[in-house]
Amino acid sequence: MSIRKRPALAMLAVLLAATTATAQDAAMKPPGMDEAGNHEAAKVFPFAVHEQTLDNGLHVVVIPYDSPGVVAYFSVVRTGSRQEVEPGHSGFAHFFEHIMFRGTDRYSAAAYNDELRRMGADSNAFTTDDFTNYYIIGPSSSLTTMMDIESDRFKNLKYSEDAFRTEALAVLGEYNKNASSPYRQMYERMRDLAFSKHTYQHTTMGFVEDIKAMPDYYDYSLSFFDRFYRPENVVLLIVGDVDPAKTFTLAKTYYGDWKRGYKPVEIAAEPEPTEGHSGHVDWPAPTRPYVMMGYRAPAFDAAAKDTAALDLISQLLFSEAAPLYQHLVVDEQWADQLDGEPPLHRDPYLFTITARAKSNELLPKVETAIVDAIGELQAAPVDAARLERIKSHLRYAFALGMDSAGAVASNAAQAIELTGGVDAINTLYDTYETVTPEDVQRVAKTYFQPQRLTRVTLSYEAPAADAAAAETATEAGE
Repeated sequence: MSIRKRPALAMLAVLLAATTATAQDAAMKPPGMDEAGNHEAAKVFPFAVHEQTLDNGLHVVVIPYDSPGVVAYFSVVRTGSRQEVEPGHSGFAHFFEHIMFRGTDRYSAAAYNDELRRMGADSNAFTTDDFTNYYIIGPSSSLTTMMDIESDRFKNLKYSEDAFRTEALAVLGEYNKNASSPYRQMYERMRDLAFSKHTYQHTTMGFVEDIKAMPDYYDYSLSFFDRFYRPENVVLLIVGDVDPAKTFTLAKTYYGDWKRGYKPVEIAAEPEPTEGHSGHVDWPAPTRPYVMMGYRAPAFDAAAKDTAALDLISQLLFSEAAPLYQHLVVDEQWADQLDGEPPLHRDPYLFTITARAKSNELLPKVETAIVDAIGELQAAPVDAARLERIKSHLRYAFALGMDSAGAVASNAAQAIELTGGVDAINTLYDTYETVTPEDVQRVAKTYFQPQRLTRVTLSYEAPAADAAAAETATEAGE
């Protein structure tokens, strides 16, 4: 049931599209700004947010949105792989993304799907390091039915040991499929090297040894559901053609008898890094070589300049219009992939840079160019006009992305999982505006340091016999 390991519609802090700001962006009036470039009362997330917490702790968020006849219904569980603290039991947050569709006594899996088909709705789920999200996008006229079927499975999920084993094996199959991706293997290796105490050491899917052992932990799965799938740990988010008062009444009717019982876990803090780490993955089949570089960075904080500056650095260095991208991918054509992703996590994580070179010989040149570009940010403040264009672009990109109930709900859900509330969206975009070229330079100096770096490479080395044969063939062709 997983669509992606991160929400596909939009990410909170940045809709980091591959494009970057242009001079035309700067000339236009960005959302929340007046003609002189000063802030107005308008917010980049302008929608009214209605909130109510039920007696059992379930927080209900309703955002009316002009989507006639359509509603996005999100159940945000603030548990992801981050909460998997018990040794040997990683992967269970993702497992529940699967098993939650197994049904209840009232609605079997088939009956649940029949209801979705009857209303013409789209339903799915995804898991991340920090949360699990279940969603339905369908007709607002069926909101009562959505409340009924969703509250039922969150309160009364039921599955046999045989069904548990079947789903656990399906998770292993998904892991094996993902393991065929060089990127996945590098990502797994990087996290294992970068973290020694925190649960971010394992990916959302979990350690492969734990996934293989999962079929034997039926009883543990029941305890996981009992601890984390409780009203105090879930936010019900409904966006679209809805009336807040009526929606709150429905929520009380269908969720009011859900029993409290959330049992939070203590997550070990990762020590500040004192030395860098490096690793390599030998790939068994021909592929172009990769380098992945993860710099330890702070937890997400919408009001912190460091969070905002790291987002802006991802655009300054790694968007398609950035000089580094143009140099490596367009002009020299040493690489065909280049990406920089800021750390959107509840605890300190990694600013992750990924590049794929066109040959093993070019990989060192690509990596050197990346390090040099970071060094330029550290050596001098970035051009102020360019920084302002990027801020403007981010506001426009975000505003343009708010084009459906699902998109609005996805951004709100991301804010909720990171901070517990939707206000973080506007706070973050206000913080962007306070970031100066000197702030960018300071943040680059602070976090892009060798002792904070975990570096992983991946390449294929042809066997000696194959290499010799290729060389012979080349010489014969000459």
